[in-house]
Amino acid sequence: MTSAAEIVGARGYAATSIAKATENAGVSQGTFYNYFEDRQTLFDSLLPYVREKMIHEIVTEVPRTTRGWEREVERFRAYCHFLGRNPGFYRILYEAEIFAPTAHANHMKETSDGLRRSLLRSIKSGDMREVEEEELDAIVFALLGARAYIAMNYGKGTEIPESAVEGYAKLVSGMF
Repeated sequence: MTSAAEIVGARGYAATSIAKATENAGVSQGTFYNYFEDRQTLFDSLLPYVREKMIHEIVTEVPRTTRGWEREVERFRAYCHFLGRNPGFYRILYEAEIFAPTAHANHMKETSDGLRRSLLRSIKSGDMREVEEEELDAIVFALLGARAYIAMNYGKGTEIPESAVEGYAKLVSGMF
């Protein structure tokens, strides 16, 4: 999986073959078929694999004691750190819409549902001001859009600057 993530992140799904993935991983093509039915099965597994790595790194980096909008900013900061260490993530994510559409749809839903649950917990605990439940989805999508555009425009394979995180913090603190 790590080998496939490296290749897809650098060259894209279309340029990733079983032969390239197994050669890069140092295993035989026969070994590949012990784990995957075909190339598509690999592609369908790739985004969930990278997502789990991302979530693990974010959860590990964000202090559990952080509350309210500060927690959202710390999650974004951790996400930026992840992107700096995993520059191929956005290529994997956005090309998945074409090459692994079910995995992409699941990723987008799980990401928005997770942020929504997190914001609801902060609101219910009094760490963020209340908003109408019907407005919450628009806020979730706006935050995810801001994250994506900041990452795409600042990242480009390098660490996202702290000034971008601070700009995001000002946006989020004004919302809550």
